[in-house]
Amino acid sequence: MGSNKTDEQLHIFFLPLMAQGHLIPAIDMAKLFSSRGLKSTIVTTSLFAPFLSKSLPTSDTQIDILTIKLPTAEVGLPEDVEGVHMAKTPDMQNKFFRSCGLLGPQIVDILEQRRRRRHRLPDCLVADMFFPWATDVAAKFGIPCILFHGTSYFALCAALCVFLHEPYKNVSSDSEPFMIPNFPDEIELTRSRVADFVKNDDGSVLATWYKESKKMEARNYGVLVNSFYELEPRYADHYTEVLGKKAWHIGPLFLYEKEAEQRACRGMETSINQHECLKWLDSKEGDSVVYVSFGSVANFADDQLMEIAAGLEASGQQFIWVVKKEKREGVVREEWLPEGFEERMEGRGLIIRGWAPQLMILEHEAVGGFVTHCGWNSTLESVCSGVPMVSWPVSAEQFYNEKLVTRVLRIGVEVGAKKWKRLVGDFVKREAVEKAVRNVMEGEEAEEMRSRAKRFAEMARRAVEEGGSSVSDLDALFEDLRSQRAARDSTKKNFLTK
Repeated sequence: MGSNKTDEQLHIFFLPLMAQGHLIPAIDMAKLFSSRGLKSTIVTTSLFAPFLSKSLPTSDTQIDILTIKLPTAEVGLPEDVEGVHMAKTPDMQNKFFRSCGLLGPQIVDILEQRRRRRHRLPDCLVADMFFPWATDVAAKFGIPCILFHGTSYFALCAALCVFLHEPYKNVSSDSEPFMIPNFPDEIELTRSRVADFVKNDDGSVLATWYKESKKMEARNYGVLVNSFYELEPRYADHYTEVLGKKAWHIGPLFLYEKEAEQRACRGMETSINQHECLKWLDSKEGDSVVYVSFGSVANFADDQLMEIAAGLEASGQQFIWVVKKEKREGVVREEWLPEGFEERMEGRGLIIRGWAPQLMILEHEAVGGFVTHCGWNSTLESVCSGVPMVSWPVSAEQFYNEKLVTRVLRIGVEVGAKKWKRLVGDFVKREAVEKAVRNVMEGEEAEEMRSRAKRFAEMARRAVEEGGSSVSDLDALFEDLRSQRAARDSTKKNFLTK
């Protein structure tokens, strides 16, 4: 266990991206580190400070929140856009990420103030992949910077191998397949599934950021991975032993919280009463409900939502569907729903508009499948709940996670999305939705996937117990940071005595 003595207490600064999918694991890490005797400081914008406060135990004095301000004026970003989910267009997203690239001086000022006041500097910066400037900031103060991607070992390996070898340049069309080079398994990909900012060296904001992030990955002290060894052992070993990256797997982070009610409170305030949602689920048989949600950033157009609705209805399955659409008062029929859909689905389907208590839903015994965009938080929550998936990747590293789920772990089926597209995703027809949902919910193959998923869920729980693989790596991380601090203190002492 970590020491609680003040003179031995490690202090970690977390610099997460201003997005729910990045903040939630940062909160989980801070709470975990605090439980093992460390002090944590989370740096974010004022928009998310109340969200962080709500998510942290009031009795925990080992976690501080520092607020910074996005330099919106410099990039032409509206002042009220403080999170990724608020940037509704690609242009606005570009401006948001450009402003994130200008946050370094504020972190320097914060650390300079600590030094002037003779406060001990943090022992480490845990920086989001979207802040490649963090490595140089940490180096300026002589402290290590550890990168947090917030994704799987599989995706880390795939992204690096594709970046280094550029296999998408060796095919003649977007649909011609290629194998990911220097990879443990034969994993087929197409150019259309590779992110635009990876394959288009066009000087755009994201293309520039991606190159800088890869330089950061090569220069920083190491990488934290929200995964567990038993889930993807070949890729954990490949990342460290073949690709030469120093890394610690310390997840699944949310499983360290043993209280189910506390786990359910993670994230934004939900749009449905949790007891109402539980009551609805309690009325259903085990593994009979499919949960449909695409995260906080993807925003499908009305015609795609219409196809999802029609596919769900045709599948004959019971469902909970999370949609980012507010119900407009006085409207007889909403354009994105088939006529009479909600009336026909009464009792069979539950539509949640806005935020949903996702983990609580996935952990319920009635849920037997998850239609997901394959963001890593959602994927890991599904794995740890023993729920197989219908993979519908949209952007980011989600097409890599899809291959892990469907080809390596074999706990999911693809819906058929073929193109990497920011915000809106590739268009999928209702017939494909119906087929994929049936395949994950019905039949012998679905039961086999569910059985495998439940075995991974048990492995995940063991990984975060004392002596488990993730706890062992966590202790190794803390020991490494203590050694680094002792070396810095020794160097400083020798310098002062000369």
